[in-house]
Amino acid sequence: MSLVKMEHVHKQFGQTKVLRDVSLTIQEGEIVSLIGRSGSGKSTLLRCINGLEQVQSGRIVVDGTCLTDSGTDLNALRRRVGMVFQSYNLFPHLNVERNVMLALKVVCKMTDAQARDIAHSMIEKVGLAERLHAYPDELSGGQKQRVAIARSLSMQPKIMLFDEITSALDPELVGEVLKVLESLAAEGMTMVLVTHEMNFARTVASRTIFMHDGRPHEDGIASEVLTSPATPELQGFLKAVLH
Repeated sequence: MSLVKMEHVHKQFGQTKVLRDVSLTIQEGEIVSLIGRSGSGKSTLLRCINGLEQVQSGRIVVDGTCLTDSGTDLNALRRRVGMVFQSYNLFPHLNVERNVMLALKVVCKMTDAQARDIAHSMIEKVGLAERLHAYPDELSGGQKQRVAIARSLSMQPKIMLFDEITSALDPELVGEVLKVLESLAAEGMTMVLVTHEMNFARTVASRTIFMHDGRPHEDGIASEVLTSPATPELQGFLKAVLH
């Protein structure tokens, strides 16, 4: 079943065209890595999938809901579409437990006990059970990013979107975050990741989309796209990032 369907999507900021006639489908259970140079439209495409950016034209359907219809309740949709950003966006005055509980209480109207149960299980899932009562300034960048993932997972989304979530981390911390994504992949979570981690894209993603000039330029099985690029644009990009 297709979870995301984009049809002839155009997006521009002022006079700058960022997405040009993008049409693609993402199936339930797929792990899609979006790669490409800065400015190729990767992050904007992600932000369009959960309604953070409005498009000028085209149609986007996510989990049966058409984002581009004027009456769509985007807040309700975002509960089913988790998004984790490069900057962790944790509340500095709340500990790990409270950061994860907050949306469950405010958005889902859960009691403290209900929210705490879910928060604890998600924090354990990302390997931070022993840091439950730590505050963000007591955590490493990798730990903060794992808390951000736990917070998104607590809403039980149908699809997770990750925007360059390892690019601000020291190399030794990248592995602990990727390990969490690998475990989510093993559980069948549908994921779309903007990433520069080519090895992760090759080994964990089931599909890779190379964005170039605002549109999907190459799209196929991850290992094939990354080992046998069909176009000079992708060949040039891989040469630049792998050396």
